[in-house]
Amino acid sequence: MTDMTGWSIETLHDGYSQAHRMDRVLYDSQTDHQRIVVFESAQFGRVMTLDGVVQVTERDNFIYHEMLTHVPLLAHGAAKRVLIIGGGDGGMAREALKHPVDLVTMVEIDAGVVEFSKEYLPTISDGAFNDPRLDLQIADGAEFVKSTSGGYDVIIVDSTDPVGPGEVLFTDHFYGHAKRALAQNGILVTQNGVPFMQADELAGTLRAFSSLFADAYAYVAPVPTYQGGFMAFGWGTDSQARGVDLETLMRRAAAAGIEGDYYTPEVHKAAFALPAYIRKLVP
Repeated sequence: MTDMTGWSIETLHDGYSQAHRMDRVLYDSQTDHQRIVVFESAQFGRVMTLDGVVQVTERDNFIYHEMLTHVPLLAHGAAKRVLIIGGGDGGMAREALKHPVDLVTMVEIDAGVVEFSKEYLPTISDGAFNDPRLDLQIADGAEFVKSTSGGYDVIIVDSTDPVGPGEVLFTDHFYGHAKRALAQNGILVTQNGVPFMQADELAGTLRAFSSLFADAYAYVAPVPTYQGGFMAFGWGTDSQARGVDLETLMRRAAAAGIEGDYYTPEVHKAAFALPAYIRKLVP
């Protein structure tokens, strides 16, 4: 929501809000799926909100995007086909395409998000939409994973919170279809919010993952605009990729030319060392 003094006030969590001063509104439109607003912030550069909830900012998006791509891709070590569900701003594709992959399929439900991101948030995608390895599909992600022939080495679910269009991406049925879309030893990672505020979100995903995967776990990173402490990412695979050693990660990152602004192989390993209050959510 916005108020009369030019502040964007996010009320995602009951009894708690955060506000960003909108120094200049660049875009404000209602699509068939959601209300999209882009504004300039003194602290975070350009900010995009969907239905009043911050989705991405120029200044801190690198943490979120690097951790949802480099962790599974470098843990896998030989990924050639990547599927991104959501990610219409292009940031996830930007990071995935830094790897020596053959194909990144991005399935975004809202064409409006893609088009305005190209115009108003070009630094987020940083040319990813022009990469010939990117296959952009404007479609429902849940329906896509249900019907795809699969064979993806890594699937990244870059969803909104489990309300509105993003709600279906947190269901057992969706996770089951995503599992079938993975190649052998593939890895599924998901955005699971801030457990201090949204414990049920991560707990529900990991309950589903524990019935689907040999290794169902989570890892974390602090993203400043996602308030409430660590943000959590779900992790599901039938491989031993979570246990890859530091030296191997360092070698793979160097070979791929991955030099993150947040991600390092050391951070990769440390991200799976969960605080006790988050560890208790793992079945």
